[in-house]
Amino acid sequence: MFKGKVVIVGASNVGSAVLTKLLDFQLASEIALIDLNENKCKGEALDANDATSCIHSLNIRTYHGDYSDCKDADLIIITAGPSIKPGEKADRLILSKTNCKIMSSVMSEITKYTKDALILMITNPLDVATYHVSTQFDYPREKIIGTGTMLETFRLRRIIADRYHIDPKNIHGYVLGEHGNSAFAAWSTVNVAGLGLEHVDEYFHFDDKLDKKAIEQALVNRAYDIINLKGYTNTGIAMVAARFTKSFMYNEHTILPMSAVLEGEYGLSDVALSIPRMICADGIVRSFAPHLPKEELDLLYASAESVKKAIASAKE
Repeated sequence: MFKGKVVIVGASNVGSAVLTKLLDFQLASEIALIDLNENKCKGEALDANDATSCIHSLNIRTYHGDYSDCKDADLIIITAGPSIKPGEKADRLILSKTNCKIMSSVMSEITKYTKDALILMITNPLDVATYHVSTQFDYPREKIIGTGTMLETFRLRRIIADRYHIDPKNIHGYVLGEHGNSAFAAWSTVNVAGLGLEHVDEYFHFDDKLDKKAIEQALVNRAYDIINLKGYTNTGIAMVAARFTKSFMYNEHTILPMSAVLEGEYGLSDVALSIPRMICADGIVRSFAPHLPKEELDLLYASAESVKKAIASAKE
């Protein structure tokens, strides 16, 4: 049962944005912030408490905590670790070795106090970090969830919705694979308001066909465009974290593209990737392997190889 206590590990750009979204949507009753920069934690907590005081009905206690606060937490959101900066190579996988070391330090502390809380992974490279946490610690795998390609899926739906001037909620389908450069749009899963995809331009009286290649490139470039323009990404992924938190809180049994260690799906194992998975208050209930055409299967296997190489490099 989700009682409402959330611990956020990492209080910099992403962690503070996640905190803001949890407050905005009232998705917690208590939030503890943990960061090596204690003053930043204390400042964020004070600022958050001022915000909740502005709304008479909102009483969410936010404070600078430590790892002992994980003991009775329902959800631990891990955002700690450096991110890609403007001008750096546009590939999250270069962070593998550094952030796996940080994840080891974080999980060593968490496991002193709990193996019951759900863990939502945001730290990049997301799939490598999710694999590392899932395989190096005696923690229930169904409780370790990487945000995966949820953000890319939101972006895909937004791009298509903007083309046809319709509600993004009418766009269904997934981006699968790595949360990174080898992610791919699984076009075989995409549907526009039940109208399918093949004839959608005809229905909307478009002379030009949907340019799938351009959309795929835009999906890969979007995060790096944001990084180069504002210095970091945080708002989109914070909204993704809020979406996952809502799913846990309300025991939704919803299906979202999220990262976890594959257990034979598509003949793959020993790697974490995003495929559709059902989650509830207890974590991952089941995983699904949609029937993909050969060209999409090839992209999935290429994505798996890319992540496996990064996992291997992190171990060196």
